[in-house]
Amino acid sequence: MDAKFFTSRATALTGTGLSMLLMGALSCLAAALDTWAGRDWLTQSTLLMPFLLSAIGASLMGYVVVPVLKRLKAGQFIREEGPKAHLKKAGTPTMGGIFFVPVALLVAIIASGGDINTVAVCALTLAYGFIGWIDDWQVLQRRSNKGISPKMKLALQIGFAIAFCAWAMTSQPAEITNVSLPLGIFLPLGILFWPIAGFTMVAESNATNLTDGVDGLMGGTGAIALLGLGALIAPTYPELMIFCAAMSGACVGFLTHNRNPARVFMGDTGSLALGGALAAVGILSGHLFALLIITLLFVAETLSVILQVGYYKATKGPDGKGKRLFKMAPLHHHFELSGWSEIQVVSVFYIVAGLLSCVALTTLS
Repeated sequence: MDAKFFTSRATALTGTGLSMLLMGALSCLAAALDTWAGRDWLTQSTLLMPFLLSAIGASLMGYVVVPVLKRLKAGQFIREEGPKAHLKKAGTPTMGGIFFVPVALLVAIIASGGDINTVAVCALTLAYGFIGWIDDWQVLQRRSNKGISPKMKLALQIGFAIAFCAWAMTSQPAEITNVSLPLGIFLPLGILFWPIAGFTMVAESNATNLTDGVDGLMGGTGAIALLGLGALIAPTYPELMIFCAAMSGACVGFLTHNRNPARVFMGDTGSLALGGALAAVGILSGHLFALLIITLLFVAETLSVILQVGYYKATKGPDGKGKRLFKMAPLHHHFELSGWSEIQVVSVFYIVAGLLSCVALTTLS
C-alpha cells in the first residue's frame, strides 16, 4: 500500500488526537456492550468501570513515574539497523510497563473480589512482566540494545508457562480443554491442549514484544485486543472480563505518555506482560481460536520476521548477502520505509485490530 492512499485530513491527525479518539471509541463501546448485556455501569462487574479506573490510574501514575525514569537515565537504546527516523528517539525512558501493568492488576483483583482465576492470570502477567523487566534492566546496565540472552528469556517464558499450565490442569474443570470454534462447535483436544497452551503463551508474548516498535502501537492494539477478548468471554467468565477491561484501560492510560511523540516506551516489561495476559485469558476461557483471530495482527508481525529471515538465508549468494521479502521486519517497519508516517501506521493497525475483534465477536459469541 502507498502512503498516498491516505487523505491529507487523515495524515494531519496527531498522536494526541489519535489516542483521545481511541479512548473515546473504546469507552463508548464498553458502555454499549454493558448496556446491551444489562450490566449496570456503576458496578464493578462491567467492562466500563474497570476500564475507566485503570485508564485514569495508569495515566496519573505516568506523571509520577516517567520523570523518575528520566532522572534514573533509563533511556532506550535504538538499534542502528532500524529505521533511521527512530534514532532521534534514543534516550527516551523505557520500562513503562512498571507503572501501567500494576495499576491494571490492582484494579482487576479488587473489582473481581479476589477471584482465584483472576489472581492466577494476574500472577502470570506479573511473571512475564518480570522477565521483561530483567531484560530492560540488563539493556540499561550494559548501555546497549542487548538484554538477557534469548535462550535465558525463552527458558523463563517456558518455565512460567509450564507452571501456569500445571496449576490450570489441577484447578480447572476438564472442559477447559474443549476449544470453542464458530457455529457453536467445540474441539476436544484432551491432553494435547496443554502443549498448545504453553506454546501459545510463549508465542503470544514474543508476538506482542515484536509489535512494540512504534509510538502508541502496542498500547493501542493491545487495548483493542483485550477489550475485544473481554467482551467475548463476559457471559461465561465475568471475572476474567474485568481483568481484560482493566488491562485494556491501563493500556489506554499508558498512551497518555506513549502516543507520538512518546515520552516513555513500555519496554519488554510491558509488552511481554500484555502477551502473557492475553494468552492466559484465552487458555482459561477455552477461547484459543478466538485469541488467534483477535491477535492475528501480532501473529502477522511475527510471521514477517520469520519469513524475512528465512528468505534472506535461502537466497544468500556467494557474497554472503541474500534478498529480502520486506524492506524491513517486523511489518510496521516495512510500512514506515514505504513512506508511511508513524501515525499512519498506528491508525491503520488500530483499524485492523478493531476489525479482527469484531470478527471474533460476531462469529464466536
